[in-house]
Amino acid sequence: MDAEERDERRLTARQDAARLTADGVRAVAVSWVDNAGISRAKTVPTARLADAAHRGIGMSPVFDVFTSDDIVTTSEHIGGPDGDLRLFPDLDRLTVLAAQPGWAWAPADRYDQQGRPHPACQRQFARRMTDRAAGHGLEVRMGFETEWTVVRDDGGPGAGDVAGRGPAYGLTRVTEQSAYLLALHDALDAQRVEVLQIHPEYAPGQFEVSTAPADPVGAADDLVLVRETVRAVSAAHGLRASFAPTVVAGQVGNGCHLHLSLRENGHNLHRDPTGRYGLGATADTFLGAVLDALPALCAIGAPSPASYLRLVPSHWAGAHRCWGVENREAALRLVPGEPDDPDGGHAELKPFDAAANPYLLAGAVIAAGLRGVLDGGPALPEPVTGDPAGRGGLERLPTSLSEAVGHFVRDDALREALGEELCGAIVAVRRAESEALAELGPEELAEATRWRW
Repeated sequence: MDAEERDERRLTARQDAARLTADGVRAVAVSWVDNAGISRAKTVPTARLADAAHRGIGMSPVFDVFTSDDIVTTSEHIGGPDGDLRLFPDLDRLTVLAAQPGWAWAPADRYDQQGRPHPACQRQFARRMTDRAAGHGLEVRMGFETEWTVVRDDGGPGAGDVAGRGPAYGLTRVTEQSAYLLALHDALDAQRVEVLQIHPEYAPGQFEVSTAPADPVGAADDLVLVRETVRAVSAAHGLRASFAPTVVAGQVGNGCHLHLSLRENGHNLHRDPTGRYGLGATADTFLGAVLDALPALCAIGAPSPASYLRLVPSHWAGAHRCWGVENREAALRLVPGEPDDPDGGHAELKPFDAAANPYLLAGAVIAAGLRGVLDGGPALPEPVTGDPAGRGGLERLPTSLSEAVGHFVRDDALREALGEELCGAIVAVRRAESEALAELGPEELAEATRWRW
């Protein structure tokens, strides 16, 4: 980032600060997401936003090796008390927080003190992979489904009394929490987050929000904003929200499904009448490479030991490495869309959960798919119908975080895309999480991680 760009940012930020002050905003939260999937933040008074945009906000690189319970590990390139980085708020995403009066929010890109991009900045990694795809003529669109479980906040550490005991997907549950859900709709609308739907999910007290597709970085930004909006609205209604992969052991967990589509020259590659299942050849190969890389991608998208309490067969979690047309039990679900909708076709990846850093996940999925496109990898195999658990010969995805990390460290394409610094920090955090929680049984593991996300 050069001096001229910084000066332009400062001028823009001064104008933004004046607007925010007029709207009663007194402070701005500038956030990033670490490798354990935790959203962390620095806050500045609105009057200092221009200075933050010009010079950044100081932070330690050591946050790249924080675990989800704030234990500091280390890696070959990152770790220890030395060094400093600068957080630069993305003013294009500056958002007044509807559920937190007096506050605004902006996601951050991270640079070193000389203005060079921090090699372990996850948000810039997602942007870099998006640009890499664009350099090969591909536009990637993504959107997330976010699931959470809400309980009545009695101040205790346990699972509490779930809010919304009506039937799974039932209107009764909407009726029970109608004021809460309406407040969530209103807050997201005020923040210009386009909501496709909010509905009750399967487990007691569980809900889901789906947001409209966007560019990968924008989709990840939306996800971060959605989570914190859910937290704020929940707190205002005497509730507490958990995005943990497993809230109660043995129950259906909270997923965070990733939807994606590819375009080339403005044409949706999921709408090719000459291709298999409506897929153009490039999309077929891209998705085939993603499916092939799913065991390694689980180390990014299912990053907690608790993720593997959720990732079990016959729970719509996508526990087998297979795909199917509108098959909600397959790890990769192809969604053809309505016949008269030229933009309706896309794919859904089901094994991932909200413990994942969405920027890492978006970038890693693009990197995996591009490998297939550029290397001439195989297209998707034959689709699977019905529950994969009832068929023989289908590969299970990893059943533990340590198994997923084993696949990840052997995936040269992902390691190259991430770079040594970011890849090393991810592996260090995953191994530290695995070791710290290795002796816990399912109930203890769910309890230990319930309120980390």
